[in-house]
Amino acid sequence: MHSSTKAIHLGNFEEANGAIAMPIVLSTTFERGEDQLSFPSGYLYSRNDNPNRNALEQKISMLEEGAESIAFSSGMSATLAVFQSLGAGSHIILPDDMYYAGKNILQRLYAQWNISFSEVDMSNLEAVKNAILPNTKLIWIETPSNPMLKITDIEGIAKIAKARNILTVCDNTWATPYFQKPLVMGIDISMNATTKYLAGHSDILGGALTFKEKNNTSEFIKDFQRLGGAVPSPFDCWLLCRSISTFHARMPIHANNAMILAEYLTKHPKIEKVIYPGLSNNKYHEIAKNQMIGGFGGMMSVLVKGGQKEALNLVSKMKIFKHATSLGGVESLIEHRKSVEGIHSNSPENLLRISVGIEDVRDLIEDFGD
Repeated sequence: MHSSTKAIHLGNFEEANGAIAMPIVLSTTFERGEDQLSFPSGYLYSRNDNPNRNALEQKISMLEEGAESIAFSSGMSATLAVFQSLGAGSHIILPDDMYYAGKNILQRLYAQWNISFSEVDMSNLEAVKNAILPNTKLIWIETPSNPMLKITDIEGIAKIAKARNILTVCDNTWATPYFQKPLVMGIDISMNATTKYLAGHSDILGGALTFKEKNNTSEFIKDFQRLGGAVPSPFDCWLLCRSISTFHARMPIHANNAMILAEYLTKHPKIEKVIYPGLSNNKYHEIAKNQMIGGFGGMMSVLVKGGQKEALNLVSKMKIFKHATSLGGVESLIEHRKSVEGIHSNSPENLLRISVGIEDVRDLIEDFGD
C-alpha cells in the first residue's frame, strides 16, 4: 500500500455504527474491565494516551518511515523534550542560523543546567567535527534552515555523529517527510512542527518526534510527554489526521508554485537575491537535489534592494500574500524576519521569508508586480 493511501486510512478506528470519518474521543478517562483491574480498551487516561493521538502518531511514523512517533502540543515542546533528555552539563552543536526560538530555550530555560552549545555552519562538515567536545551529546540540524535555507549534508552529519556515539536530530519541518527522509539517511530523530505543512491550514498547534528505532531515549521522551503532560488535545489530533489525508495532494503544488515564483523573482527589479535550493545557481542546489525527493519545498527567502524600508514597502502593497508569522498553510504568507526575531537576529534587515501557498501561481506572481 502506498504512503498516500496509508495517510488516509492508517490508524483510523471505527465506532460500532460504522462511521467512515474518524470520531473524536474527548473523554479524559476510560473504564476498567469487569475484573476491576484491566483496561480492555487499552486506554487509561488521556494524558497517557488517546485514540486520536494514537492514530496521529501512527500516521506520522509511516510518513517519516520511523519506528515510533511521539506527538506534542507544539513544535517547541517537542524540542524541549529532546533537550530535557540530555542531562545537565551536556554540550550541543546547533546550526548558526537555527530557528531562533530553539536557541532561546537553551539560553532562557536551561541556564541553570550548565548546558552549553556551539553554533556552527552545518554546511561545513569539518566545522562540525571541530566543534565536538568530550561532553557533546547532540548534533541538531535544520535543513533547509530558517530563514537562510542552508542545506546540510544529512548523511555526512549522521556518519560523524555515529562514529562518536552522539545523538542526531533533524528539524524536518520545512522539507517535510514528503520531500526528505532524515531517518533513512541515518538520523536518530526527525522533528516536525506539525503546525506547519502537516497541518497545512494555519489552525492547529502541534509538534512530533519520530525515532529511527525505539531505545532508552525514545522511552525517556515518551515519559516526558506522558508525565509532563505536553500532549495535543484529541481535537487537534483529529484535525491533524484529517489534514494528513490531503498532505500528498498539497505538497507538490507548494513546491511547483515555489519553483515558478523563485524563477520569476530572480528577474524582478526590486529583488536583490532569491534564496531557494531549487534554483540551479543556488550554492546548495546539488546537495539538495541529492537528498530531497521530487522537489525542493514551498519555502524561500528574498533579499530586497534598498534595505528594510523597501522590504516593508514591498510587503505593504501585497493583497494575496499576508504579512504574518508561520508557514506551511494553503495560503501564501510573507514575513520580515528580523523584526520578529528581535535585536539578536542574524537575519539580514532586507530579508523577506516567503511561504508559498497553493493558490494559482499566476496570482502570486501578479501580487509581486514590478
